[in-house]
Amino acid sequence: MLVRIAKRVIRGRTYFYLEHTIREKGKRTTKSKYLGSRLPENIEELGKQFIFGLDKAKWFDDFDRIRRKYKAESKSIPRSAREKNLREFSVRFTYNTQRIEGSTLTLRETAQLLEERISPSGKPISDALEAEAHHRVFLGMLKETRDLSFQLVQDWHWRIFKDSKPDVAGQVRGHGVRITGSRFVPPSPVEVQPMLAGFFAWYRKARPKANPVELAALVHLKFVTIHPFADGNGRISRLMMNFVLNRRGYPMLNIEYKGRASYYGALERSQLKRDERPFLNWFFRRYKHENSRYLA
Repeated sequence: MLVRIAKRVIRGRTYFYLEHTIREKGKRTTKSKYLGSRLPENIEELGKQFIFGLDKAKWFDDFDRIRRKYKAESKSIPRSAREKNLREFSVRFTYNTQRIEGSTLTLRETAQLLEERISPSGKPISDALEAEAHHRVFLGMLKETRDLSFQLVQDWHWRIFKDSKPDVAGQVRGHGVRITGSRFVPPSPVEVQPMLAGFFAWYRKARPKANPVELAALVHLKFVTIHPFADGNGRISRLMMNFVLNRRGYPMLNIEYKGRASYYGALERSQLKRDERPFLNWFFRRYKHENSRYLA
């Protein structure tokens, strides 16, 4: 996709624009962005931002279609069937989010544990305790009346880890941490509290106007980048992601363990570059793929 630089002379003065031609509703349409009377030095970056903004508009149209069809489908399903579907989603979501963080439980073992109360043999007790706790927190999250706040997130963290890691459950870390296998180094302990305050201030401002799918992705990215807990930041950020989606009437997303390499890669690229676009691009593609049946 090529971006052109257009020069226009109006009343003897020269003005510069970025231009890009797209196909919109079966017709070719040229979109433009005003640059000023002088070409900026960061023209390449501005071009990428321009294209990304145009792409987002197309993504958001798809997401709105997904929401409408998902809502219509949900209304046609009996309440008991909806609750069954949510519990089944919780089992898969719990399995994948725990597995991404190192749990040894298989999907079958997770299902037997959560649905039949059969404890897996030969597996760490902490894996079973955290899976059960995550399942309870997720189901409780669906009925939550409060909006996102650090108090709510801290409560989720405490509930998930109080039995397996009581020394860190619900506690903001006071030490440095590293992420295994990642080049990204999370913020130092003294930065965490100010960054948390900034995060929730951003969320309150962005919530009314942001596209919910983009908001969910950014909530996940920004929170896991702050990395406020000694353990469980990925699990909490994925709960927050689905909280946003569910609260706004969108299908929730199950980020699968088997696709963790591309997921990790997108997170790391955004964190190292301090650029939201790599993760947003990954998230948008994943979300559309997982909900493609609503676009058929």
